[in-house]
Amino acid sequence: MQLHISRSMRSITISSSSSNGFIDLMKIKVAARHISYRTLFHSILILAFLLPFVFILTALVTLEGVNKCSSFDCLGRRLGPRLLGRVDDSGRLVKDFYKILNQVKNEEIPDGVKLPASFSHLVSEMKSNQYDARTFAFMLRAMMEKLEREIRESKFSELMNKHFAASSIPKSIHCLSLRLTDEYSSNAHARKQLPSPEFLPLLSDNSYHHFVLSTDNILAASVVVTSTIQSSLKPDNIVFHIITDKKTYAGMHSWFALNPVSPAIVEVKGVHQFDWLTRENVPVLEAVENHNGIRNYYHGNHIAGANLSDTTPRRFASKLQARSPKYISILNHLRIYIPELFPNLDKVVFLDDDVVIQRDLSPLWEIDLKGKVNGAVETCKGEDEWVMSKHFKNYFNFSHPLIEKNLDPDECAWAYGMNIFDLRAWRKTNIRETYHSWLKENLKSNLTMWKLGTLPPALIAFKGHVHPIDPSWHMLGLGYQNKTNIESVKKAAVIHYNGTATSWIQFDQPYGLELELEWKKTSDVGGM
Repeated sequence: MQLHISRSMRSITISSSSSNGFIDLMKIKVAARHISYRTLFHSILILAFLLPFVFILTALVTLEGVNKCSSFDCLGRRLGPRLLGRVDDSGRLVKDFYKILNQVKNEEIPDGVKLPASFSHLVSEMKSNQYDARTFAFMLRAMMEKLEREIRESKFSELMNKHFAASSIPKSIHCLSLRLTDEYSSNAHARKQLPSPEFLPLLSDNSYHHFVLSTDNILAASVVVTSTIQSSLKPDNIVFHIITDKKTYAGMHSWFALNPVSPAIVEVKGVHQFDWLTRENVPVLEAVENHNGIRNYYHGNHIAGANLSDTTPRRFASKLQARSPKYISILNHLRIYIPELFPNLDKVVFLDDDVVIQRDLSPLWEIDLKGKVNGAVETCKGEDEWVMSKHFKNYFNFSHPLIEKNLDPDECAWAYGMNIFDLRAWRKTNIRETYHSWLKENLKSNLTMWKLGTLPPALIAFKGHVHPIDPSWHMLGLGYQNKTNIESVKKAAVIHYNGTATSWIQFDQPYGLELELEWKKTSDVGGM
């Protein structure tokens, strides 16, 4: 088939070849009225050249979703900007909306604005009230700020409830103490001597491993003693000295008299039974317990005057914990008097009542303290800012002239709760007197030097007398750490629940650890 155009451009002939030559199939005559044949020819050539490109572009657009268009108008909207090099209007709209949001961000929300209950309600109101972009931005901002306030208030409320629940006496523990006190008065077995007379000489025998525990919590004391004995390779070489207050003494004595932990030896004494603990010897502690400012701080309303908008929920929880009344209890300060309370002992391990022992602690007695008094885990070497990156600046007010003059803000802090005390070295120092003098200064300054319990004055008093021990001996932070490394917990010798949560308080499980502790099997007091 051939296409033949005459020289005059007035006719177009389409012919086909055959055995007899060419046969004209069609002959078209063209009249040149409004357009020249040359122009028509060039137009046909241009169209023939563009058709392949139009086909390819159409195919690409179809692959990108133009196949969803149901009209040529849709196709034109897709192809137009591409062919003409125009930018989609959506980019301009986004920029305009950003501009409106920035304007609205710094303006006050009008009073009395009625906010939709949800995003779907907001969309519905936009349609019915024909909101402009500015009104929509105001409504969106107001809704988000309202939700942020509600979430924040809810978080603070949750922390307050947890704080009061954890610091209150659970009914089961309260009943336990009352029933044990009743047993002490009516049951001779509950009043039997602890330890038995034949074991009394062992209370001052330095060939044994002596532990000191000061607490008024019977359940906690049971956990510490039981877990220590179960983890020990030589339980028959353990002597526990438990010190409690007068009101708890009968119940504490009954518990260990009725639940012996042989072959270990347990001694239970009340503070009233120590002749050395008189008002003349501890006048500062007497002042601490009776100081009105201190009592109001630790026993008063923990929320009154607090600026919740100027703190984070977690910092607020930390401040609540720091204001626990236990920090001004004489039982909490007793550790500073251990050399005088046990004059015949050379070395002891002091344990807090919120720890659980998972490993044999006898190697602690083999650690060479190099002449130092206190073997403790340092709390400035870890990455966790809440537990293991503590320096003096975390505990003291360095705007106070005495603190600024005498202390280094970057000095490493250490942990109370599991400490090896060399009592022979301690008796050669003035640690107790230093502790007393700084307590007096803080009282004079109306608690402006520090406000967190017994650790700050101990950090000053033991300054230069601390020997760091391996961190695996003592792991802190349980009870308020959300991202505790479970493997590290399993390897630690002593795990310390120094937050409000514990593994045995169900409501605080998310802040504790899901551990099955062996002591639960032998310390079940659920029926008491």
